[in-house]
Amino acid sequence: MSDHNLKDDDYWRSKLTDEEFRICREKGTEMPFSGKYVDTTEAGTYLCRCCNTPLFKSLAKFDAGCGWPSFFEPLEKGVITEEMDTSLGMVRTEIMCEACGCHLGHVFTDGPQPTGLRYCVNSASIQFEEEKNQS
Repeated sequence: MSDHNLKDDDYWRSKLTDEEFRICREKGTEMPFSGKYVDTTEAGTYLCRCCNTPLFKSLAKFDAGCGWPSFFEPLEKGVITEEMDTSLGMVRTEIMCEACGCHLGHVFTDGPQPTGLRYCVNSASIQFEEEKNQS
């Protein structure tokens, strides 16, 4: 991971809202259907909220009906890191931004083809950069 992960809590608290800090740095979860990007359908790229690393393209976004933005693949290999999460009495796979360690959400094996994966992401962990028309 890059040096972003070496930043202390004071740094992140100065850059993030309380809710973003709770989710991104303390591995929290936003309430389903409450996030800003659940229903976003515009073309563009989803970036890490903490370090602006491009993580997902809108072309990989789909409506999983779960209440969180869902993607079937990351933008490219290596931008997401995975770790076993045994919190809340469950075994899940947590996903984080490789560049800064920001908690994004979890990945599940019930997604659509071509990958069969569902990257279930907190809106508070990402920001959307709309695609600009090439005219």
